Amino acid sequence: MFQLSPNIDLLFGEAGESAADRVRAAAAAGFDAVEMWGPTGKDIPALKDALEETGVQLTSQLAEPRMQFMIPPKDHAPFYTGLDAGVEVAQQLGCPRIVVGSGTGFGGRKRQDQLDELIEIFTRGVAHIEGSGITLVLEPVNIRVDHPGALLDRTSEAVYVAKGVNSPNFGVLYDLYHSSVEGENVAAELANAGDLIKYVQIADAPGRGEPGSGSIDWHARLADLQNSGYAGPIGLEYYPTIDSAKSVQWIQELVAR
Repeated sequence: MFQLSPNIDLLFGEAGESAADRVRAAAAAGFDAVEMWGPTGKDIPALKDALEETGVQLTSQLAEPRMQFMIPPKDHAPFYTGLDAGVEVAQQLGCPRIVVGSGTGFGGRKRQDQLDELIEIFTRGVAHIEGSGITLVLEPVNIRVDHPGALLDRTSEAVYVAKGVNSPNFGVLYDLYHSSVEGENVAAELANAGDLIKYVQIADAPGRGEPGSGSIDWHARLADLQNSGYAGPIGLEYYPTIDSAKSVQWIQELVAR
C-alpha cells in the first residue's frame, strides 16, 4: 500500500493558517505523512513539535528561492545559498527530499544546451550539500495549463538531466497530474525513468482537484505506479474542491484496496 502524503499548503486549511495545526488535522484524518511547499512563512519550531507529537513524517519541501536559471545574467549564487538554508530546515524536520525546478527556458538558446546547463547546475548542487542526507528531486511541470514557459515539461527530459547528474542523491519527481496534462503515456514514462523516480505527486485532471474529481483512471494509474516498482510516498498536491478531510477519503480507500 502506498503512503499518502497530503500537501499542507493546499489541504486542511480548515484547521487554520498554521502549518503545525494542519499537520495535526492530517494526522486526525489518518495520515502518517505530509509534504509542504517552501519553509518561508512557517513557524519551523512549532512545525517540528507538531511532527514529533503526531509521529507524522515530512516527505518533501521545495527549494527556495524559485530560480530562473536560464535568464541572463544567470546568477546562481542564491540557489546554492538557499540550498544551505533548506537543508538546515529539512534536517530539523526530518525531511529527506528537497524539490527543485528548471525555471523558465530562454528563447535565445537551443533547448539541449539549456538541459545540459541544468546538469551542471544540479551536479554542483548535489556536491554542495554532500553528506547532508538530503536528496534533490527535479520536477517537470506542464506548460499547457499551470506553468507556461517552463523549460522542463517532459518527464523524459528530467530523466535525461538526472542521468547526467548521475548521483544517488538526485532523481526525478514524477507528478502524474503534470504528466497527464501534457498527454504523456504514464506507463511508458515510468518504465523509461526506472529507479530514477524518487518521489511522486498526484492530482486529478482537468482541474487539479482531488483524485476522483476529474477524468484520470486512478485504478489504472496506480497500477502503473505499482508495476513500475515505485514504492515510495505519494504527495497529494491538489486543490480540494470540498472539505479536505472528505476530499482525501476516495483515494485513501482506493489505495487501501
